[in-house]
Amino acid sequence: MRIAVIAGGRTPERDVSLRGGLRVLAALETLGHDAILLDPADVRLVESLDAYGPAICWLALHGKEGEDGTVQRLLDLLAIPYTGTAALDCELTFDKVLAKDVLRRAGVPTPDWVVIEGWALRDLGGGAALSTAIARVGLPCIVKPSRSGSALGVRAVEREGDLAAAVMSALSFSGAALIERRVDGIEVAAAGVGSPIQLLPAVEIVPKDGVYDYGARYTAGATDYFAPARLDPIVTERVRAVAADAFVALGTRDVGRIDMIVGADGEPQVLEGNVSPGMTETSLVPMAAQAAGLSLDQLCDSIIRAAVAR
Repeated sequence: MRIAVIAGGRTPERDVSLRGGLRVLAALETLGHDAILLDPADVRLVESLDAYGPAICWLALHGKEGEDGTVQRLLDLLAIPYTGTAALDCELTFDKVLAKDVLRRAGVPTPDWVVIEGWALRDLGGGAALSTAIARVGLPCIVKPSRSGSALGVRAVEREGDLAAAVMSALSFSGAALIERRVDGIEVAAAGVGSPIQLLPAVEIVPKDGVYDYGARYTAGATDYFAPARLDPIVTERVRAVAADAFVALGTRDVGRIDMIVGADGEPQVLEGNVSPGMTETSLVPMAAQAAGLSLDQLCDSIIRAAVAR
């Protein structure tokens, strides 16, 4: 089959996307496909797709344009099938504010939160409401850009006096800042493949410096991983149930990941979903697949088969 792997792009996650895209490309070639890699930062994508004529595109882009529905809507316009979640569900999942609204409405547990938008700070005197945010969410809290990936722009806030700077940092990445109650516990990623999504073993994440930021995610040796996660069997089943509900609520298909914290009470709290999870050597979905006895080649085959069948 002729497959175009779309990876790279112009976001801060370009290098990670390319690394994963090249691994996917090699796997697809091993599986016997006629595959090429197209980087939208280096080629005119529409013209390149027209010249190559793929039967399907593998989407390995991260961040804005790759996970927010932009490239998906372009491929919909061109009537070219692609791996992964549909455009609308990509938009909902990529926007952390909208995703949490969707999860809460579906009854999926997620930490309490409030939102402040940049225009509200500038034009509506929203800065005066930051103390109210603390009263609503409590301290410590986590401040995140509403639309960004790989923990970019995320800050932990211990003191009320640090909130304004954290919000401004988040707003440098996105138009709104999410202020979320911090949940302490075990960080877990639940991955799934197929349509409908079939769950893989959960992966436990233990960053060596205590913070699972961009460096901890993509620097070899910076984080310890345990797959399957070291959880009580009852908690493991609860993690799987919550992840399954989150995938359904967010409309995830072919491949995805749900990030969550398991609190001291054993209850998972969903932090966010990911519709284009990484495929690098330190990425969580290939790690979960390996724990299930699947090689990267077999993982990629499962994803392609799910997209083609649809």
